[in-house]
Amino acid sequence: MSKKSRSRVQRYLLAGVLTIIPLWITWIMLSFLFRQLSSLGDPWVRALAGTVARTSPGISEILLHPWLQPVLASILILIGLYVLGWISTRVVGRQLVNGIENLINRIPVVQKIYGSARKIIATLNQENTRMDRVVLIDFPNETMKTVGFVTKILHERISNRELAAVYVPTTPNPTSGYLEIIPTDRLTNTDLTVEQAMTFIVSGGTVGPDHILFEQAPR
Repeated sequence: MSKKSRSRVQRYLLAGVLTIIPLWITWIMLSFLFRQLSSLGDPWVRALAGTVARTSPGISEILLHPWLQPVLASILILIGLYVLGWISTRVVGRQLVNGIENLINRIPVVQKIYGSARKIIATLNQENTRMDRVVLIDFPNETMKTVGFVTKILHERISNRELAAVYVPTTPNPTSGYLEIIPTDRLTNTDLTVEQAMTFIVSGGTVGPDHILFEQAPR
């Protein structure tokens, strides 16, 4: 094989790899989501099949088919989430949710876990504060940066220096991460929205801006 032919093969292989990587990451994320939904809905499908089996054994067997069962389980969970969202926006639904939260708050360990998760979600859903919530910070060292969300502004007790509590989510699961306390003058602000930043994180950087401010602007 000539040098020109080898170069062409390498170029096409690289183009193929770069094409398949975003599709592969998307497939992994969708497969993970589908498995979680189907595992949650599986008991409901089995219960439905058991009820139908009393009058229609044939339909019950169809519901438990290996291909159809996980699809139905996912659909049931999505419908349940939709109904839950609709109920939670109504007065009675809000009262029910508040009652459940009050019950959870009486359980020491569960209250800590639920309260922390609730605060993270609430913070990410708030309107922008006086600072850009999506920032870049030096992590894990000064030569590298990562995306973080400013969740709170606080002050150092002695010097009164302004500090920021920054939540740094992990890829591809943004619900786990790190909490960093950083001086606000060490933050690099971005013009990314929370949705854009989350997409950037979950996709492993494959879906995101073409340009970003890496260094802090001169003061």
